[in-house]
Amino acid sequence: MPSTMVDKEDLNRERLELVLEAAGLDLWENDLVTGQVTHKATKTFAELGFSEAEMVTELQDIYGLFHPGDLDIVRQAVADHVAGVTPQYRAEFRLRSKAGEWIWFANYGRIMDRSSAKPGKRLIGVTFNIHDRKQKEDEIAQINRQLVEQNRLLQELNAALGRLAANDSLTGLSNRRTLMELGANECKRSERFGHPLSLLVVDIDLFKAVNDAWGHLAGDRVICAVAQACAARQRHGVDIVARFGGEEFVIVLPETDGASALHVAESLRTEVAALQVPANDAGATVLVTVSIGVATLRPVAGMDFEALLNLADLALYRAKERGRNAVHCAEVPHGGDAAVHWLSPAQDQAGIARLN
Repeated sequence: MPSTMVDKEDLNRERLELVLEAAGLDLWENDLVTGQVTHKATKTFAELGFSEAEMVTELQDIYGLFHPGDLDIVRQAVADHVAGVTPQYRAEFRLRSKAGEWIWFANYGRIMDRSSAKPGKRLIGVTFNIHDRKQKEDEIAQINRQLVEQNRLLQELNAALGRLAANDSLTGLSNRRTLMELGANECKRSERFGHPLSLLVVDIDLFKAVNDAWGHLAGDRVICAVAQACAARQRHGVDIVARFGGEEFVIVLPETDGASALHVAESLRTEVAALQVPANDAGATVLVTVSIGVATLRPVAGMDFEALLNLADLALYRAKERGRNAVHCAEVPHGGDAAVHWLSPAQDQAGIARLN
Protein backbone atom coordinates (compact mmCIF):
# COMPACT_ATOMS: atom_id res chain seq x y z
CA MET A 1 0.00 0.00 0.00
CA PRO A 2 1.52 3.35 -0.96
CA SER A 3 2.78 5.38 1.99
CA THR A 4 0.64 8.34 1.02
CA MET A 5 -2.52 6.24 1.38
CA VAL A 6 -1.36 4.93 4.78
CA ASP A 7 -0.57 8.44 5.91
CA LYS A 8 -4.01 9.55 4.81
CA GLU A 9 -5.71 6.70 6.70
CA ASP A 10 -3.67 7.51 9.80
CA LEU A 11 -4.64 11.14 9.46
CA ASN A 12 -8.31 10.28 9.12
CA ARG A 13 -8.07 7.94 12.12
CA GLU A 14 -6.43 10.68 14.18
CA ARG A 15 -9.08 13.14 13.13
CA LEU A 16 -11.82 10.67 14.08
CA GLU A 17 -10.22 9.99 17.46
CA LEU A 18 -9.95 13.73 18.09
CA VAL A 19 -13.60 14.28 17.24
CA LEU A 20 -14.71 11.37 19.43
CA GLU A 21 -12.53 12.55 22.30
CA ALA A 22 -13.83 16.11 22.04
CA ALA A 23 -17.40 14.85 21.98
CA GLY A 24 -16.82 12.51 24.93
CA LEU A 25 -17.61 9.45 22.79
CA ASP A 26 -15.96 6.03 23.18
CA LEU A 27 -15.92 3.93 19.99
CA TRP A 28 -16.60 0.18 20.16
CA GLU A 29 -17.38 -2.68 17.78
CA ASN A 30 -19.04 -6.03 18.46
CA ASP A 31 -19.46 -9.17 16.40
CA LEU A 32 -23.01 -10.27 17.18
CA VAL A 33 -22.55 -13.49 15.19
CA THR A 34 -19.67 -14.81 17.30
CA GLY A 35 -20.36 -12.73 20.43
CA GLN A 36 -16.86 -11.27 20.41
CA VAL A 37 -15.95 -7.68 21.23
CA THR A 38 -13.70 -6.67 18.36
CA HIS A 39 -13.00 -3.21 19.70
CA LYS A 40 -13.46 -2.42 23.40
CA ALA A 41 -14.76 0.85 24.81
CA THR A 42 -11.51 1.33 26.72
CA LYS A 43 -12.17 4.94 27.70
CA THR A 44 -15.43 3.94 29.35
CA PHE A 45 -13.71 1.24 31.42
CA ALA A 46 -10.96 3.68 32.35
CA GLU A 47 -13.61 6.14 33.42
CA LEU A 48 -15.06 3.40 35.64
CA GLY A 49 -11.65 3.12 37.32
CA PHE A 50 -10.30 -0.05 35.68
CA SER A 51 -6.70 -0.33 34.50
CA GLU A 52 -5.69 -1.72 31.10
CA ALA A 53 -4.60 -4.95 32.77
CA GLU A 54 -7.94 -5.30 34.51
CA MET A 55 -9.73 -4.71 31.22
CA VAL A 56 -7.96 -7.76 29.81
CA THR A 57 -8.14 -10.08 32.80
CA GLU A 58 -11.35 -9.12 34.63
CA LEU A 59 -13.74 -7.60 32.11
CA GLN A 60 -14.34 -10.41 29.69
CA ASP A 61 -18.06 -10.48 30.55
CA ILE A 62 -19.20 -6.91 29.95
CA TYR A 63 -22.74 -7.74 31.01
CA GLY A 64 -21.43 -8.41 34.50
CA LEU A 65 -21.02 -4.66 34.96
CA PHE A 66 -24.60 -3.79 34.03
CA HIS A 67 -27.16 -2.89 36.65
CA PRO A 68 -29.62 -5.80 37.02
CA GLY A 69 -32.51 -3.47 36.38
CA ASP A 70 -31.05 -2.30 33.05
CA LEU A 71 -29.72 -5.53 31.55
CA ASP A 72 -32.98 -6.69 29.96
CA ILE A 73 -33.56 -3.20 28.52
CA VAL A 74 -30.18 -3.23 26.80
CA ARG A 75 -30.64 -6.73 25.43
CA GLN A 76 -34.08 -5.86 24.11
CA ALA A 77 -32.72 -2.73 22.42
CA VAL A 78 -30.06 -4.84 20.66
CA ALA A 79 -32.63 -7.47 19.65
CA ASP A 80 -34.98 -4.82 18.26
CA HIS A 81 -32.21 -3.36 16.13
CA VAL A 82 -31.07 -6.79 14.88
CA ALA A 83 -34.67 -7.60 13.93
CA GLY A 84 -34.97 -4.33 12.05
CA VAL A 85 -37.57 -2.91 14.42
CA THR A 86 -35.39 0.12 15.12
CA PRO A 87 -33.05 1.84 12.63
CA GLN A 88 -30.42 2.36 15.33
CA TYR A 89 -29.45 0.72 18.58
CA ARG A 90 -30.02 3.08 21.49
CA ALA A 91 -29.96 2.33 25.20
CA GLU A 92 -29.38 4.03 28.54
CA PHE A 93 -28.01 1.99 31.43
CA ARG A 94 -25.93 1.96 34.59
CA LEU A 95 -22.48 0.39 34.88
CA ARG A 96 -20.78 -0.52 38.13
CA SER A 97 -17.48 1.27 38.68
CA LYS A 98 -14.50 -0.33 40.35
CA ALA A 99 -15.46 1.59 43.50
CA GLY A 100 -18.92 0.04 43.40
CA GLU A 101 -20.83 3.13 42.29
CA TRP A 102 -23.48 3.01 39.56
CA ILE A 103 -22.65 5.37 36.69
CA TRP A 104 -25.09 6.20 33.91
CA PHE A 105 -24.02 5.71 30.30
CA ALA A 106 -25.72 5.61 26.90
CA ASN A 107 -25.04 3.62 23.75
CA TYR A 108 -25.71 4.57 20.17
CA GLY A 109 -24.88 2.12 17.39
CA ARG A 110 -25.84 0.56 14.09
CA ILE A 111 -25.31 -2.71 12.24
CA MET A 112 -23.00 -1.75 9.39
CA ASP A 113 -23.24 -4.99 7.38
CA ARG A 114 -27.00 -5.49 7.27
CA SER A 115 -26.88 -6.20 3.52
CA SER A 116 -24.27 -8.97 3.89
CA ALA A 117 -24.92 -12.72 4.04
CA LYS A 118 -24.45 -12.73 7.83
CA PRO A 119 -25.54 -9.33 9.12
CA GLY A 120 -24.51 -8.43 12.64
CA LYS A 121 -20.82 -9.17 12.44
CA ARG A 122 -20.18 -5.43 12.64
CA LEU A 123 -22.28 -3.62 15.22
CA ILE A 124 -20.42 -0.35 15.60
CA GLY A 125 -21.35 2.29 18.14
CA VAL A 126 -20.27 4.76 20.75
CA THR A 127 -20.69 4.94 24.51
CA PHE A 128 -20.90 8.24 26.37
CA ASN A 129 -21.39 9.32 29.96
CA ILE A 130 -24.84 10.71 30.83
CA HIS A 131 -24.48 10.54 34.61
CA ASP A 132 -24.70 14.31 35.15
CA ARG A 133 -27.78 14.51 32.97
CA LYS A 134 -29.43 11.64 34.83
CA GLN A 135 -28.63 13.22 38.17
CA LYS A 136 -30.20 16.46 37.03
CA GLU A 137 -33.22 14.52 35.74
CA ASP A 138 -33.48 12.77 39.12
CA GLU A 139 -33.19 16.11 40.90
CA ILE A 140 -35.91 17.58 38.68
CA ALA A 141 -38.07 14.51 39.23
CA GLN A 142 -37.57 14.83 42.98
CA ILE A 143 -38.44 18.52 42.81
CA ASN A 144 -41.54 17.68 40.78
CA ARG A 145 -42.55 15.05 43.35
CA GLN A 146 -42.05 17.59 46.11
CA LEU A 147 -44.09 20.13 44.16
CA VAL A 148 -46.88 17.59 43.68
CA GLU A 149 -46.85 16.83 47.40
CA GLN A 150 -46.73 20.52 48.29
CA ASN A 151 -49.63 21.21 45.90
CA ARG A 152 -51.58 18.40 47.53
CA LEU A 153 -50.91 19.80 50.98
CA LEU A 154 -51.77 23.28 49.71
CA GLN A 155 -55.07 22.02 48.31
CA GLU A 156 -55.83 20.33 51.63
CA LEU A 157 -54.92 23.53 53.46
CA ASN A 158 -57.07 25.63 51.13
CA ALA A 159 -59.94 23.20 51.62
CA ALA A 160 -59.47 23.42 55.39
CA LEU A 161 -59.33 27.21 55.22
CA GLY A 162 -62.42 27.14 53.04
CA ARG A 163 -64.22 25.07 55.64
CA LEU A 164 -63.05 27.42 58.38
CA ALA A 165 -64.23 30.39 56.36
CA ALA A 166 -67.57 28.75 55.60
CA ASN A 167 -68.30 27.09 58.95
CA ASP A 168 -68.81 28.15 62.53
CA SER A 169 -65.79 27.15 64.60
CA LEU A 170 -67.80 26.08 67.68
CA THR A 171 -70.60 24.04 66.13
CA GLY A 172 -69.27 23.13 62.71
CA LEU A 173 -72.45 24.45 61.11
CA SER A 174 -72.41 26.90 58.22
CA ASN A 175 -71.66 30.43 59.36
CA ARG A 176 -73.63 33.59 58.67
CA ARG A 177 -71.73 34.54 55.52
CA THR A 178 -72.23 31.10 53.99
CA LEU A 179 -75.89 31.15 54.96
CA MET A 180 -76.52 34.46 53.19
CA GLU A 181 -74.76 33.27 50.02
CA LEU A 182 -76.45 29.86 49.86
CA GLY A 183 -79.79 31.28 50.95
CA ALA A 184 -79.77 33.87 48.18
CA ASN A 185 -79.07 31.10 45.67
CA GLU A 186 -81.93 29.02 47.03
CA CYS A 187 -84.30 31.97 46.68
CA LYS A 188 -83.35 32.37 43.04
CA ARG A 189 -83.74 28.63 42.47
CA SER A 190 -87.15 28.68 44.15
CA GLU A 191 -88.36 31.45 41.88
CA ARG A 192 -86.88 29.81 38.78
CA PHE A 193 -88.48 26.40 39.33
CA GLY A 194 -91.61 27.50 41.16
CA HIS A 195 -90.82 25.49 44.31
CA PRO A 196 -91.65 26.65 47.86
CA LEU A 197 -88.82 27.59 50.20
CA SER A 198 -89.20 27.63 53.98
CA LEU A 199 -86.95 29.04 56.63
CA LEU A 200 -86.70 28.48 60.40
CA VAL A 201 -85.06 30.92 62.81
CA VAL A 202 -84.27 29.10 66.06
CA ASP A 203 -83.29 30.96 69.23
CA ILE A 204 -82.31 29.46 72.58
CA ASP A 205 -84.60 30.80 75.31
CA LEU A 206 -83.07 32.69 78.26
CA PHE A 207 -79.56 31.84 77.14
CA LYS A 208 -77.97 34.66 79.13
CA ALA A 209 -79.31 33.08 82.29
CA VAL A 210 -77.49 29.84 81.40
CA ASN A 211 -74.20 31.70 81.02
CA ASP A 212 -74.77 33.65 84.24
CA ALA A 213 -75.68 30.56 86.24
CA TRP A 214 -73.30 27.96 84.85
CA GLY A 215 -70.61 29.86 82.98
CA HIS A 216 -69.66 30.19 79.34
CA LEU A 217 -68.38 26.61 79.01
CA ALA A 218 -71.81 25.29 79.89
CA GLY A 219 -73.27 27.87 77.51
CA ASP A 220 -71.09 26.49 74.71
CA ARG A 221 -72.32 22.99 75.51
CA VAL A 222 -75.90 24.15 75.23
CA ILE A 223 -75.19 25.84 71.89
CA CYS A 224 -73.56 22.67 70.55
CA ALA A 225 -76.42 20.48 71.78
CA VAL A 226 -79.02 22.64 70.03
CA ALA A 227 -76.82 22.79 66.92
CA GLN A 228 -76.70 18.99 66.82
CA ALA A 229 -80.48 18.81 67.17
CA CYS A 230 -80.85 21.24 64.24
CA ALA A 231 -78.34 19.34 62.09
CA ALA A 232 -80.05 16.01 62.82
CA ARG A 233 -83.02 17.13 60.71
CA GLN A 234 -80.90 18.24 57.79
CA ARG A 235 -81.40 16.57 54.42
CA HIS A 236 -77.77 16.40 53.35
CA GLY A 237 -77.15 18.14 50.08
CA VAL A 238 -80.54 19.86 50.27
CA ASP A 239 -81.08 21.79 53.52
CA ILE A 240 -78.85 24.49 54.99
CA VAL A 241 -78.24 24.61 58.76
CA ALA A 242 -76.30 27.58 60.04
CA ARG A 243 -75.38 29.35 63.24
CA PHE A 244 -76.59 32.87 62.60
CA GLY A 245 -74.88 34.35 65.62
CA GLY A 246 -74.74 33.86 69.39
CA GLU A 247 -77.55 31.49 70.37
CA GLU A 248 -79.49 31.85 67.11
CA PHE A 249 -79.66 29.32 64.28
CA VAL A 250 -81.24 29.31 60.82
CA ILE A 251 -82.50 26.28 58.91
CA VAL A 252 -83.27 26.66 55.19
CA LEU A 253 -85.68 24.05 53.79
CA PRO A 254 -85.84 24.05 49.97
CA GLU A 255 -88.91 22.54 48.32
CA THR A 256 -90.74 22.61 51.65
CA ASP A 257 -94.14 24.26 52.11
CA GLY A 258 -95.34 26.05 55.22
CA ALA A 259 -97.24 23.13 56.75
CA SER A 260 -94.22 20.82 56.45
CA ALA A 261 -91.91 23.48 57.83
CA LEU A 262 -94.21 23.94 60.83
CA HIS A 263 -94.02 20.26 61.69
CA VAL A 264 -90.22 20.26 61.31
CA ALA A 265 -90.07 23.24 63.68
CA GLU A 266 -92.40 21.71 66.25
CA SER A 267 -90.50 18.41 66.16
CA LEU A 268 -87.26 20.31 66.78
CA ARG A 269 -88.81 22.34 69.60
CA THR A 270 -90.02 19.16 71.30
CA GLU A 271 -86.65 17.42 71.01
CA VAL A 272 -84.71 20.37 72.40
CA ALA A 273 -87.12 20.66 75.36
CA ALA A 274 -86.28 17.07 76.26
CA LEU A 275 -82.50 17.68 76.28
CA GLN A 276 -80.50 17.51 79.47
CA VAL A 277 -77.19 19.20 78.67
CA PRO A 278 -74.26 18.53 81.05
CA ALA A 279 -73.40 21.76 82.86
CA ASN A 280 -70.23 20.57 84.58
CA ASP A 281 -68.21 17.48 85.43
CA ALA A 282 -70.15 17.04 88.67
CA GLY A 283 -73.19 15.72 86.82
CA ALA A 284 -75.37 18.83 86.86
CA THR A 285 -77.55 19.33 83.80
CA VAL A 286 -79.19 22.28 82.10
CA LEU A 287 -82.72 22.16 80.72
CA VAL A 288 -83.13 24.27 77.64
CA THR A 289 -85.92 25.33 75.29
CA VAL A 290 -86.04 27.15 71.96
CA SER A 291 -88.42 29.50 70.23
CA ILE A 292 -88.78 29.17 66.47
CA GLY A 293 -89.99 31.53 63.79
CA VAL A 294 -91.07 30.04 60.45
CA ALA A 295 -91.56 31.74 57.09
CA THR A 296 -92.27 30.32 53.65
CA LEU A 297 -91.41 31.95 50.37
CA ARG A 298 -93.94 31.55 47.62
CA PRO A 299 -92.52 31.74 44.10
CA VAL A 300 -94.90 34.57 43.25
CA ALA A 301 -93.98 36.67 46.27
CA GLY A 302 -90.93 38.32 44.69
CA MET A 303 -89.11 38.32 48.06
CA ASP A 304 -85.35 38.01 48.45
CA PHE A 305 -83.61 35.89 51.08
CA GLU A 306 -82.90 38.75 53.46
CA ALA A 307 -86.57 39.74 53.46
CA LEU A 308 -87.59 36.13 54.09
CA LEU A 309 -85.11 35.96 56.95
CA ASN A 310 -86.51 39.16 58.47
CA LEU A 311 -90.02 37.74 58.19
CA ALA A 312 -89.01 34.57 60.04
CA ASP A 313 -87.19 36.70 62.63
CA LEU A 314 -90.41 38.64 63.18
CA ALA A 315 -92.25 35.36 63.75
CA LEU A 316 -89.54 34.40 66.25
CA TYR A 317 -90.18 37.54 68.28
CA ARG A 318 -93.89 36.73 68.32
CA ALA A 319 -92.97 33.32 69.76
CA LYS A 320 -90.91 35.04 72.46
CA GLU A 321 -93.84 37.32 73.26
CA ARG A 322 -96.08 34.31 73.84
CA GLY A 323 -93.85 33.00 76.60
CA ARG A 324 -91.09 31.22 74.64
CA ASN A 325 -90.79 27.47 73.91
CA ALA A 326 -93.18 28.03 70.98
CA VAL A 327 -93.36 27.96 67.18
CA HIS A 328 -94.76 30.81 65.11
CA CYS A 329 -95.14 30.94 61.35
CA ALA A 330 -95.38 34.02 59.17
CA GLU A 331 -96.62 33.28 55.68
CA VAL A 332 -97.00 35.52 52.67
CA PRO A 333 -100.34 34.81 50.98
CA HIS A 334 -100.51 35.72 47.32
CA GLY A 335 -101.57 39.36 47.03
CA GLY A 336 -101.81 39.86 50.81
CA ASP A 337 -99.85 40.86 53.88
CA ALA A 338 -97.92 38.56 56.21
CA ALA A 339 -100.02 36.59 58.64
CA VAL A 340 -98.72 35.10 61.87
CA HIS A 341 -99.65 31.58 62.95
CA TRP A 342 -99.07 29.81 66.22
CA LEU A 343 -98.60 26.06 66.42
CA SER A 344 -99.27 24.57 69.85
CA PRO A 345 -98.23 20.99 70.74
CA ALA A 346 -101.87 19.85 70.80
CA GLN A 347 -102.54 21.38 67.40
CA ASP A 348 -99.35 19.80 66.06
CA GLN A 349 -100.85 16.41 66.78
CA ALA A 350 -103.84 17.33 64.65
CA GLY A 351 -101.62 18.95 62.02
CA ILE A 352 -103.53 22.27 62.24
CA ALA A 353 -102.10 25.79 62.58
CA ARG A 354 -104.22 28.37 64.36
CA LEU A 355 -104.40 31.84 62.80
CA ASN A 356 -103.83 34.66 65.31
